[in-house]
Amino acid sequence: MHTASVSVEELLKGVQAWQTGHFLLSSGLHSSEYMQGQRVLQYPRHGLALAEALCQKLREAGIAPDSVVGPALGAIHWEVFVASALDRQSPDKPVRAIFAERADGPEFSIRRGIALKPGEKVLVVEDVTTTGASARKVVDLARSLGAEPIAVAAIVDRSGGSISFGIPFISLLTIRFDTFEQAQCPMCKQGVAIVKPGTTKIFDHV
Repeated sequence: MHTASVSVEELLKGVQAWQTGHFLLSSGLHSSEYMQGQRVLQYPRHGLALAEALCQKLREAGIAPDSVVGPALGAIHWEVFVASALDRQSPDKPVRAIFAERADGPEFSIRRGIALKPGEKVLVVEDVTTTGASARKVVDLARSLGAEPIAVAAIVDRSGGSISFGIPFISLLTIRFDTFEQAQCPMCKQGVAIVKPGTTKIFDHV
């Protein structure tokens, strides 16, 4: 597959990042579709091609960050691909790739000897956004450290365009997957076994 010759949708489906079945989401809702970003980011050629496409959109929007910060684990690899693409565009201005992680509890921090500088312009990235909760926490973290979040970016916006961060939000693909409460789930009514993404566990019922 030549990444440059296919659409984002075709690429995601081609590497089975865009999955169909019966899924139990972290929200507790059920869906017949699921997006697993790491399935495409495991291929550097695809990750770099997606990053180049995203950077084109950033250029058009006049967004020029000093660093790219992504929440672990979803944005692992992606923040490096994006920073690398930005770095190649501005060889005289190094662009940093940083991941925020959870140590103990739900809040993110930046550790391992890395720090954001006061006034540093930060692009927050995610592979796939659904509610935007993780990206929003990283935006808040960057602000609390004195940096300036200037945009959020993702490969896929699963919200259908309903997310707002108060700063520009750019994605390569905007879609909306139908979700269901268990009692209204058509796959449950059909007796289709359910999978919890991120694990290998399959449930006959929940």
